[in-house]
Amino acid sequence: MKIHSTYQGASGRESTFDLTLSPLRKNGDLVIFCHGYKGFKDWGVWNLVAEKFANQGLDFLKFNFSHNGGTVENPIDFPDEQAFAENSYSKELEDIGHIWELLKNGIAIDGECRKYRSVHLIGHSRGGGVAVLAVVKYGSFKTLTTWSAVADFGERFNFDMEKWKETGITHIKNARTGQMLPHNYSYYQDYLANQHALDILTAAKKVSIPWLIAHGDRDEAVSFDNAERLNSAMDSSKLLPVLHTGHTFGASHPWRKKELPQALNGLCEKTIEFIKAY
Repeated sequence: MKIHSTYQGASGRESTFDLTLSPLRKNGDLVIFCHGYKGFKDWGVWNLVAEKFANQGLDFLKFNFSHNGGTVENPIDFPDEQAFAENSYSKELEDIGHIWELLKNGIAIDGECRKYRSVHLIGHSRGGGVAVLAVVKYGSFKTLTTWSAVADFGERFNFDMEKWKETGITHIKNARTGQMLPHNYSYYQDYLANQHALDILTAAKKVSIPWLIAHGDRDEAVSFDNAERLNSAMDSSKLLPVLHTGHTFGASHPWRKKELPQALNGLCEKTIEFIKAY
């Protein structure tokens, strides 16, 4: 069973989430999943991932960041380029806070208010970096898992910075859709203004919950040394190299198969085992 709904995110912008309910309903645990840059909750295999976790007794909530470029009517891809242009790391961190507040009040399901005993956070790529910040800022998460997470937002600004400042806008090509997606210069200004609060490695040193750091050893988008830096920042984290695979663990969008790619399927199983240990 899957429930689709909306939440009010950063700047009051409405966005979407879905909640896949476990048929087992054993332990009242929930997983929240944060997608990455140029991503969305229904990308590629994420629905299959949600089903796999639900079949192991874990409800699974995934959401679109409020300014990822999707809309409530069309949550796939990037129909709202203006929203994409106005996005920032601070807004994505705020979005997780809004999702957390929604859960604290309980989710109405079939006339009942469902509350969770334990909430676990998973973030992929950029969403992994935001997730690290979120567990420190909002607390109350039971475990943290990062898949292919970035370790430093500052080093991700691979643009002509002088031209960007002069024109107020830059573009990055989405190879799959062919869109030239815009970033306002305010994206970088927000990072500069909140650089300490957005320092992932500083936050990593403050993580006090069990943390699984998984990363493909052939990641072409976020190099494996990001995982090593995150792991070095926290004494008790667990580093899991995923061998012979890249940034999305063998997955792509669209995904036509009914099964997960082998590397991602194995990673899901190890993540589920990690979560259930706590």
